[in-house]
Amino acid sequence: MSEETLMTDAATTTDSAPASQPAAEPATAAVEAVQQPDGQATDAAPAAEAKAEDKPQGAPEAYEFTPPEGKEFDADVLGVFAEAAKEANLPQDAAQKVLDKIAPALADKQARMMEAARTEWTQSAKADKEFGGDKLGENLGIAKKALSTFGTPELTALLNESGLGNHPEIIRAFYRAGKAISEDGFIAGKSKPAESDPAKRLFPNQA
Repeated sequence: MSEETLMTDAATTTDSAPASQPAAEPATAAVEAVQQPDGQATDAAPAAEAKAEDKPQGAPEAYEFTPPEGKEFDADVLGVFAEAAKEANLPQDAAQKVLDKIAPALADKQARMMEAARTEWTQSAKADKEFGGDKLGENLGIAKKALSTFGTPELTALLNESGLGNHPEIIRAFYRAGKAISEDGFIAGKSKPAESDPAKRLFPNQA
């Protein structure tokens, strides 16, 4: 009995070998699908190219920024921003969006700094030991005469627009020049009440 059983098991094992061969066919089919020139596997390359095209482009060779209407960008500040944008590899449109966001804040800060400086210059001019104090109005009249004599409309406009007309050293220069020509008989200084803003006395159009 034991021998017949062993023989039967052996025969069964031998006969089952051919039945297991078809199991390898799916693997062979998969290999053939990869090798097919027109198969689905070849569609991976165009798909990868399409995805690459969808990615945002990097920084351009040179940025071309458009300032807001009625505004101008400071060239030095713009150069620093462009350099930072290039290091971050920002595309043109992304860099412009960032600039549009920060430009108003920068302009506002600059305006506030300028206003603070003009206020400080005004206070210093009023308290100046050479031309300020009780005779500020009279001395500003002397400075204004010198500006009218030696200056140009362009210079007056520059002092008005920049706010430098409030700077005590600008007032001092014209005051001394006015005194110099006054001693030669060109100016007869008259005492007048001092303005709250010395630059408005020296430059009537000063805002």
